[in-house]
Amino acid sequence: MLRIFTILQSKLASPYPVFYTNKVHLPLILLPPAEQFRHVFRRMILAAMAPEAAPTKTPPTRQGLRKIAPYWFPYTTMAKGRWYDREILEIVSTEFRDRSVEYYRYALESGVTTVNGKVALPGTIVRNGDRLENIVHRHEPPVTSTPVRILHEDREREFIVIDKPGSIPVHATGRYFYLSLVEILQRDFNYEKVYTVNRLDRLTSGLMIIGLSSQRARTLSEEFLAGGVKKEYIARCSGEFPEGETIVEEPLLTVDRQMGLNIVHPDGKHAKTIFTRLRYDANTNSSVLHCRPLTGRSHQIRVHLQFLGFPVANDPVYSETRIWGPNLGRGGIDTTPSEDRSAPVPPPHLQDGSNPELLSPAPTGDGSTDQSEADARPKLLPRETGHDIGMGSPVPLSAEAVGVITRLRNMKDEDEDWSRWRDVVFKAKGALHPKGIKLRPLPPQSKRLRGGPSYTAEPGSTSGAPIIASASDTPLDPSPSPPQLTEVEALELLDPSKNPAPSPAVSIPPLPDAPTPALRAKQADAQVKVQEQNDGALYCEECYLPLHPDPPPEKLYIFLHALRYTTSLGVFETEMPEWAAAEWDWERS
Repeated sequence: MLRIFTILQSKLASPYPVFYTNKVHLPLILLPPAEQFRHVFRRMILAAMAPEAAPTKTPPTRQGLRKIAPYWFPYTTMAKGRWYDREILEIVSTEFRDRSVEYYRYALESGVTTVNGKVALPGTIVRNGDRLENIVHRHEPPVTSTPVRILHEDREREFIVIDKPGSIPVHATGRYFYLSLVEILQRDFNYEKVYTVNRLDRLTSGLMIIGLSSQRARTLSEEFLAGGVKKEYIARCSGEFPEGETIVEEPLLTVDRQMGLNIVHPDGKHAKTIFTRLRYDANTNSSVLHCRPLTGRSHQIRVHLQFLGFPVANDPVYSETRIWGPNLGRGGIDTTPSEDRSAPVPPPHLQDGSNPELLSPAPTGDGSTDQSEADARPKLLPRETGHDIGMGSPVPLSAEAVGVITRLRNMKDEDEDWSRWRDVVFKAKGALHPKGIKLRPLPPQSKRLRGGPSYTAEPGSTSGAPIIASASDTPLDPSPSPPQLTEVEALELLDPSKNPAPSPAVSIPPLPDAPTPALRAKQADAQVKVQEQNDGALYCEECYLPLHPDPPPEKLYIFLHALRYTTSLGVFETEMPEWAAAEWDWERS
């Protein structure tokens, strides 16, 4: 008994918040008082008799990846207000950045996009009320194999509490669909319908409350919006954070929706965060913090920590000197409006004239421009001139903000260089021909749906997956497809100096062409990894997308975790993340 009370006394006397439990503070034990006492007392004795856990400094076990095979997916939406009276190629190249402008032009010329049931060309103008249907070959990026955990389920009050791993987006967005949290809960846990209440960033892990009915989700959302929920996070930041309590009240503004970039700006929304240091680790020069956001702005904790000069230690955006410089945005950036813009620099292999979209009209002998030659070239799009930066910003951007966004985009393009590299190979391979898709006829204007899938599902199926067409089904494009070149033949057209391949079945990678030896070595290493992971293939055999090597699992999350929520339904919490342990170390690149 003495040992039991000694243990309890030491834990109660701890100067830090008790974060090591995984309890839900609700009256879940429906037993008589005497039985409850015996139950609790027995657990206390067993806990006291348990041997002490031996400390270990071994690195954490590396988790794997969860992947899904590529698939054709028809996407339907109604035209958004910002799309009105704009060419569709300009829209898609501005709204999305996972492919080059050339790829989007090629996809549109392949006829995989329709507007009101008619095939859209790159110059098609989008009008108010238009219905857009696009068929894409989705390559969903992998997520961590760490499973989603159900911490608490209350069917009577219609909600669940879950622990979301980092790397999994909450909703289907961008390249993610089946690997989003909502889809995982519906498909893996057989919930018919779930309604998210609070949303965590894709890279952030931790607690989420999910409604099982729209009414419960609405009441919880109102509680979050009214500030009635006490939210507590754990973060590991760079540097030695000051002791005691630090309060930050800086307004935040989203200045680039594509990149999801937020900055401290006087025209932003009010935001307040309270930080308390739990420990400092000198071996990694990082601090573990307890964070209390009193408002719910996008990237609030990440941006406030950056403003203080202690960004989240492994944050790929707000802790990157290639984007913010050596100061890392400490104290905020200049917000004086500027109209300066510059065109992005094309990759080295496209600077030889093979990409006329990125070239200026050639001057004539007298110094003027040959107008006929200029007219023959496609006009430059905002993404190709840099004028798409700031198109979605609610305020005029400063020159420093434009520079930050430009460097962020260039860094992401560089990091994904293999997936974009030589993506003009598809031009020699013919048009896209989606497989296994049956499009339903367009309904009358008066009965037109606002979004939703444009495909038909198998009879009796509730999965929502597209139906697989049989060989007798009418293809999407009844015209005969052009002869398909092999990958080797296509690469030979792009690089005539390469020696012919001895066999068309052999996959020959293009030579690395990055501007520096380090990047060329990175490309060559990526080629090897891609071939190892895809049975020797370098490109997708259906959409000709250059395949990308799998990322390391530890690069899929950041050191930010939603730990505890105090709500009207109870107090819910998760275990402390492994990276918050004392003397924890990680691989830095």
